[in-house]
Amino acid sequence: MAVNLAAKYSSVVDERFVTESVTNIGFNTDFDWVGVQTVKVYSLQTAALGNYTRSGSSRYGTPAEIQDTVQEMTLSQDKAFTFTIDRGNEVDSMNVRGAGAALDRQIREVVVPYTDTYRLGVLAANAGGSDDTPATSANAYELFLAGQEFMGNNSVPAGGRVAFMTFAYYNLLKLDPSFTQSGDMGEISLVRGVMGGVDGVPLIPVPSSRLPADTQFILVHPMAATSPVKLSEFFIHENPPGISGNLVEGRLYFDAFVLNNKKNGIYVSTSA
Repeated sequence: MAVNLAAKYSSVVDERFVTESVTNIGFNTDFDWVGVQTVKVYSLQTAALGNYTRSGSSRYGTPAEIQDTVQEMTLSQDKAFTFTIDRGNEVDSMNVRGAGAALDRQIREVVVPYTDTYRLGVLAANAGGSDDTPATSANAYELFLAGQEFMGNNSVPAGGRVAFMTFAYYNLLKLDPSFTQSGDMGEISLVRGVMGGVDGVPLIPVPSSRLPADTQFILVHPMAATSPVKLSEFFIHENPPGISGNLVEGRLYFDAFVLNNKKNGIYVSTSA
């Protein structure tokens, strides 16, 4: 006769490690998408300097109408998810399938990583400055300073800049003798994800999977980009028609844009 050994499942769920969203600090909220899908932004040109003439009727030169361009920003990311939790499955698995916990897990492990990855991809694809020198423990600080120099030469405000980077680059920066001798890692900020700073710039290491391939760091001023979230809705429907249990649904309607005249407020460092 067979011997049947007892088995018991734990009510504690082995959750995966996750990284919360850290990209909000890199974008502005200057534009209003209420009631619309598209926002148009004017960019006005300037007039050239010439010599003043002390005689005649056009002493300042020949006037010409200031020209402009229009950038259209249309939201394209309309994402959704849905799943059910049958009441029988919930009670037969020691209630570890709770709808609230499942929804929270979905947001942490799916929605947040997708949002951050999309936003960082938009920044990298529209950067005004870039460099493809692979980082080492001997040049990591120099590469960062090159990004700072680029922004300074393009009149990007020094205050407000933020750097998203891989943990590999973050480690190389801390090992660089030039940085350890003259750098300023500073204290860890209360802003989510910030792990110190360099030259007044908050450093935010992120999982490499959220950055485009070969990206080492992205230096950005939030004035350069905006990321509107028009809808962020999550629902738990208890015992909807046809289901004994819970129906969970979520929708995220958002996008990210880089302003045409402010691309130089983004600098990307890659290894290839």
